[in-house]
Amino acid sequence: MTTANSPHNPQSTVDLGAQYITRTPHYAKKHQSFYDELLVHGILKPLTSPIEGMVMKEGDCNFVAPQGVSSIIKHYLKESGADIYFRQCVTQINLRDDKWEVFEEAGSPEQFDIVVLTMPIPEILHLQGDITNLISECQRQELESVSYSSRYALGLFYEAGVKIDVPWAGQYITSNPCIRFISIDNKKRNIVASSEIGPSLVIHTTVPFGVTYLEHSIENVQKLIFQQLETILPGLPRPVATKCQKWRYSQVTNAAANYPGQMTLHLKPFLVCGGDGFTQSNFDGCIASALCVLEALKNHI
Repeated sequence: MTTANSPHNPQSTVDLGAQYITRTPHYAKKHQSFYDELLVHGILKPLTSPIEGMVMKEGDCNFVAPQGVSSIIKHYLKESGADIYFRQCVTQINLRDDKWEVFEEAGSPEQFDIVVLTMPIPEILHLQGDITNLISECQRQELESVSYSSRYALGLFYEAGVKIDVPWAGQYITSNPCIRFISIDNKKRNIVASSEIGPSLVIHTTVPFGVTYLEHSIENVQKLIFQQLETILPGLPRPVATKCQKWRYSQVTNAAANYPGQMTLHLKPFLVCGGDGFTQSNFDGCIASALCVLEALKNHI
């Protein structure tokens, strides 16, 4: 759920990850309070713009985030009242005097009573320190069985006044080896490009393309995407800025089936793993895991 801003105009944004939220009838009941809250605050609104090639199942309902999909995360972080520290790369976790000593790349280690890990599972398995001995053989096998798709997302920001004349706000592409989805991002959210804010566009690649070019340079990948984009939308003007995002861990293709929602690695002090690796890669999967982690925490406390 990443929203990027144009370096020329912070009001021009593009969603590089999730494009819209699909609510199924099952989760409409189960997670009703979450949807109601986000709709009341205007963080979600019904998706009314045309998305060509979208597969709709009966009873499904789609929503967009007018302020960008990252506004969902920002809402929950604000509501939590927690102190948030970004860009702290955790490298190892050790057990010290009934507390967790957490090391990160830059800075001194800190101690915590409880640790919740929600990063992609391969990154949990890469952590160093005592945590490596706390994962049982059975748990390790389960964690190693989790798999992810990989893809790239390319955001393009255009000058104010530029018109991208297509009848859709988003389009699924089935016949291109590189491009799977294109969206006029402001149009998708029903925001009209103005004399001050230009349109923005996002392209998602296919998974086979993402896997093939995973270790290539961003510059090279961006060039290949542009070449293919020209065949789909010929004559697009030159963007004033671009943002290319590599999703090494895009969507979970195989979750940890024997640990629905969470995996508790240690009780005293408490260490638990959660996230979409234990459910599925969508908004409801994240909520389902969060509720399971919360239940485990409550039982522990």
